[in-house]
Parts: sequence; C-alpha cells; structure tokens
Amino acid sequence: MILSILILSFVTLQRLAELLWARRNTRALLARGAYEVAPEHYPHIVAVHAAWLFGLWIVAWNAPVNLLWLAAFGVLQGLRIWVLVALGPRWTTRILVVPGEKLVRSGPYRYLSHPNYAVVAGEIAALPLAFGQPLFALVFTVVNGVVLYTRIKAENRALSQ
Repeated sequence: MILSILILSFVTLQRLAELLWARRNTRALLARGAYEVAPEHYPHIVAVHAAWLFGLWIVAWNAPVNLLWLAAFGVLQGLRIWVLVALGPRWTTRILVVPGEKLVRSGPYRYLSHPNYAVVAGEIAALPLAFGQPLFALVFTVVNGVVLYTRIKAENRALSQ
C-alpha cells in the first residue's frame, strides 16, 4: 500500500511540475510570436489525463505493485526525460508554432515523429498494469488513442506549414 501511494504521489507531482513548466514555456513561446493550432482539442487531452490519474488514485492507492510493469513504467520515464530534454524550452502541452523555427530532429525525434505520444501511450497502459488493472489500462489506452488521433492530425498539419 505504501509503495502504491508513493508511486501515485510521484506521478501526480511529476505531472503538476510538467504543467507548470509547460505553462512557462507556452508564455515564452507566445512572447516570441508563436501561435496555437487546434486549441479546441486541448480540454479533451486534459480531461483524459486528469481522469486517468484521478482514477488510478481511486482504484490503485492500496494495490499490490507488479515490479515488472513498474520497471517498464520506469523505462518510459527515462524516455520521457529524453523527449523533454530534446525539446527543451519548446516543450509544451499545447500545439504551438513559432514562425521560422526549424523542427527538432535530435534526440528521440531522429527516430519518431511523435515520441512524446508514444511514451504517454505506454505510460497510460503500463502504470495501471503495474497496479493489476488491465481493464483500466485498456479503457484509457483506447480513449487516449482517440484523443491522440485528433491531436496528431492537427499537429502534423501545423508542422507541415
């Protein structure tokens, strides 16, 4: 039980810190002339992620932890950091385009167009599985996939301009 609470606390604090960093980066990018693309989908992304985390607190706060799935989640955290470092001050939770800026092609972006979304998809499945919640993992993987489909289409349009 204590391990579950520690893991959920870590993920909650991590996500809150990332939101603060994203907000700071968003303000800085907008000040440099960036514009937002497809903001209408953003509340859906926020809702999915908030529901996922809130739901995990409800179903998993006292669950036993599968260390193999927890290790997989840990590997995904390393990949998450790689993505964040590669994007640096350009990382945000919104789709922002800075006119004249080149696309990031370093780090994981050498191998995938959207590595952050691959990491998030893995996390949305792996953490519930670490708590023995396969149905929860399946439901949120599908819901996240639907939201990501819309987001990736919008981001690809924005990045191709």
